[in-house]
Amino acid sequence: MRIPPRIISVTALAAALLVGGSVTGTANAAPQQPVAAVAPAPLQAAAVGEICYSALPSQAHDTLKLIDRGGPYPYPQDGTVFQNREGILPKQSNGYYHEYTVKTPGSSHRGARRIVTGDRSQEDYYTADHYRSFDLVDHGC
Repeated sequence: MRIPPRIISVTALAAALLVGGSVTGTANAAPQQPVAAVAPAPLQAAAVGEICYSALPSQAHDTLKLIDRGGPYPYPQDGTVFQNREGILPKQSNGYYHEYTVKTPGSSHRGARRIVTGDRSQEDYYTADHYRSFDLVDHGC
């Protein structure tokens, strides 16, 4: 069984705060100046979150078992290098990450769900939205 590291990168934390963080104030806080309107940024990916192994769809469990066994995989793309072009996952050298299809029931193609693995630290990431967001799989829950 793959056991992911329990380290949260500063980059991932900062990205989470920038993408989805909120700001709260107190009743005694000084009034703030209005913020100038900014044009909406192009569609950006979310930061890395975390998901319990037990919360993954059953098809993701099947994919993780295939990865542990070394295949055979249902799609020729499975096991290929994941480039991390979106820059969401922690920066690593080329060839560090590999991607695998998580079957989507009722889909006539590969669908959007994937498991992306990291070699050295044996981490697993799950995406349900084709690399727009990732969750680090916690195999302990």
